[in-house]
Amino acid sequence: MLNSMLAFSLTQKASDLHLSSGEAPCIRINGKLKFISSDKLSPIKLKIELLNLLDDEQKVTLQQNQQIDFAYYLKNVGRFRVNIFYQQRGISAAFRIINQQIPTLCEIEAPEILKKLVNVESGIILVTGATGSGKSTTLASLIQYINQVAAKHIITLEDPIEFIYQNEKSLIQQREISHFGEVIDSLLRQDPDIIMLGELRNKITIQAALTAAETGHLVFATLHTNSAIQTINRIIDVFEYGSRELIRTQLSSSLQAIICQKLISYNDTRKAIFEVLINTPAVSNLISEGKIKQILSLMQTGQKSGMKVMSEEK
Repeated sequence: MLNSMLAFSLTQKASDLHLSSGEAPCIRINGKLKFISSDKLSPIKLKIELLNLLDDEQKVTLQQNQQIDFAYYLKNVGRFRVNIFYQQRGISAAFRIINQQIPTLCEIEAPEILKKLVNVESGIILVTGATGSGKSTTLASLIQYINQVAAKHIITLEDPIEFIYQNEKSLIQQREISHFGEVIDSLLRQDPDIIMLGELRNKITIQAALTAAETGHLVFATLHTNSAIQTINRIIDVFEYGSRELIRTQLSSSLQAIICQKLISYNDTRKAIFEVLINTPAVSNLISEGKIKQILSLMQTGQKSGMKVMSEEK
């Protein structure tokens, strides 16, 4: 049952499959949910199918945390990012479909400035947006572009591993690890040029990303924020009041760019629109001084530097 629904989801060009105990299965197409059957899922049968995807250690994690993230590969069908969780009616799962072919920056219509950004030697580049906005795809496109044009040692820390890279000019090593803030010191001893981190979820992971950027590495990471200004505030505000001046100084010197995106409906499909903040000397100065609100005006007049404010224009 499960594998056939996953295969069907791909034929429908869905982005997600949702399975919920006691409810009919549904898929998300172009941002909208659509039920694919009138038959409600048996909580017992669904639990058996979902638990069959897990090894013993993962089953313990699910039992302890009431949820688990992992990647699932279905032969001859595709790869999926999975979250299994318990809710009021019983067990449920969300399957995010991962494209096996990594799209190019041109295919996702990314701003041209992104190709120049990946040439910097150190600092941090953040890709931000709401859940389901395409952050992972844009980040994968950036890494793949580097892979095609430069000889770099790239290490990724992901939870779970989503896109699978094939080495071209670069050496890419993918590690599946959830608490990457705890391994950043050993990671720096592995001679990376570029570090791709998963989502910056808390103070520990944000500090780890800033530390790696300050030590001469180029760091890519994601955040669940809806604008460049919100991203800067989120990074600073997660720290205690007495530490914020130091964090502003770190961020002002290590930040390279913030790429914020969301998906909009366009010609019966969805496309990404982008906001880009480049850390020019003027922007860096405002971050250091805590004058974050004034950055928006620099973005509005910073087109020559590659900056772009979010627009709904299609």
